[in-house]
Amino acid sequence: MSEMGTASTYWAAAPVVRRVRAYFAPVNRTAGTPMLFDASEEGEFNLDSPPAPWISLGWVRDFVRKPMGKLVPVVTGMPPTVLEQSWELLDTQVSFHFLSWTKLTMALAAGSQHMNLLAPMSDAAASPDGGTAIPAVTVQTGGTATFLPMTQADAASFAAGQMVAVDVDYTGQTGYVGTGVSGSYVKTALTDVNYIRRVTYNVARVGAVTTAGLTLAEPLIAGAPTTGMKAQAMVGFVDREGGSFFPEWSALFVLEGSQGERIFYHYPRLQPVVGSVEKPLVPSKPTPLEVEERLKPLVVTPKYQGTLEQMPLTALCRALPVTDPLDGELVLCYRSFLPASHALI
Repeated sequence: MSEMGTASTYWAAAPVVRRVRAYFAPVNRTAGTPMLFDASEEGEFNLDSPPAPWISLGWVRDFVRKPMGKLVPVVTGMPPTVLEQSWELLDTQVSFHFLSWTKLTMALAAGSQHMNLLAPMSDAAASPDGGTAIPAVTVQTGGTATFLPMTQADAASFAAGQMVAVDVDYTGQTGYVGTGVSGSYVKTALTDVNYIRRVTYNVARVGAVTTAGLTLAEPLIAGAPTTGMKAQAMVGFVDREGGSFFPEWSALFVLEGSQGERIFYHYPRLQPVVGSVEKPLVPSKPTPLEVEERLKPLVVTPKYQGTLEQMPLTALCRALPVTDPLDGELVLCYRSFLPASHALI
């Protein structure tokens, strides 16, 4: 307890945190509407169960915020005197490493369009982003985010453990496509009826197959399927370096201190700055004893015959501005702090 505290309060030091948790929420690209986070109402949420529509991206490391904005002086008079300051450039970047490879982390770390590799027909011609796909099957009415009702014959074409993409047929529409999250921007009409399912974020792993349909091991990001949606088997993901589509998402980064305090960094709009980057984590520096052991002649142990490297996804993103409804100011990021209980403020 500090000399400024009492029996029930204390003078708080700088927060000590172990890791950073990252969360994703979709941006409505057509309307240009990001997802906002209110720390006053939602700041105490269980970090393992974020409030809808936020989705956990797991732990990240090497989280760094880098302001890129430029303040310039407004000069007047003789001799010139700084009267005030003004923003010449409003810009900031954030970088970090995702510690897991998933559909979302791959897509958000890539500076281009991210796609699904649909399961191909047995005689399909090879294509870098997937050849002619096995036809999709209709999802019946009454489905939920974790159950896809379908006929017994259609359900039998899937297997537990398989991945599925669930979305509507492509019928020549242009603009942003993909249910729940925009997966692409179509400039001119295409011909592939499966195109939307190739780019959709509405994917999941099949947990079990029954005569009534598919039980999913995880909820679909877009919720319960709507009329016209179809399910299609997929085998993985692919992204292409280059192209003109830039993913955009609302991000929330949470740091929880050892005393229970929380720091929130809320970016309403983030877009990647670079293409896909993977960088092996640098192994920890060997101790003097380990160095000595390695230098001993004729001593070969499995420990030093090779090394294993973890390959995290490296994300470098730029924050885009939003207009704060409170006073009309342009804002890139909201930093909120909820102090620990009984900490002096």
